[in-house]
Amino acid sequence: MTTTEIRSDEATSARVGKLDMKLEVVVIPVSDVERAVTFYETRLGWRKDADIKTDGGRLLQFTPPGSPCSIIFGTGATPSAPGTAQLLHLVVSDIEAARSELIRAGVDASDVFHDAAGGYNHFDPKARASGPDPARRSYASFVTFNDPDGNGWILQEITKRFPGRIDANETTFASAQDLASAMRRASAAHGEHEKRIGGPDPNWPDWYAGYMVAEQSGAELPL
Repeated sequence: MTTTEIRSDEATSARVGKLDMKLEVVVIPVSDVERAVTFYETRLGWRKDADIKTDGGRLLQFTPPGSPCSIIFGTGATPSAPGTAQLLHLVVSDIEAARSELIRAGVDASDVFHDAAGGYNHFDPKARASGPDPARRSYASFVTFNDPDGNGWILQEITKRFPGRIDANETTFASAQDLASAMRRASAAHGEHEKRIGGPDPNWPDWYAGYMVAEQSGAELPL
């Protein structure tokens, strides 16, 4: 994540002629494979993609809901010490709903917090203030939790991408829940739009579509 704004032409030119390099897997160092399986599969409910028997034990792959990237852990999967994976980011569209879901699953999640200085610093615990970002800015509200080995995860609420982060010609939603959240935000904004124009907008489907595409790509939102 970066707060640097990238012009769409710069983002496009940086892409031309380069091979795709899609982040596929993050290896998580754990000390007890069975305990990690219970946490990631039973508590978090992440999808189990693979469970491979090896000479030394097991190798497993799990994917968070809606994520294109997975995690792998298992016997001898990494030379890193258990618990040393930190600040692994999980993007959510509603930070408070996501925390509630973790608590219901028995996960010891932190309270929602934001950067007390009004920026995006979620790395320094001393910079944190309680509650979501007062203006509910995208990228600015967080929750942390650890797995049983102490590997640290952080939830980050993102509802509108910074310019250049997403291809303006592509709009995708990772899940029905993400799509529903985007439609609720568009509905609220469209209500304000109808107040400004003084009546119902018969072209609301086009307005919704334009709003949702702009929100995801970081473009200027329609009025």
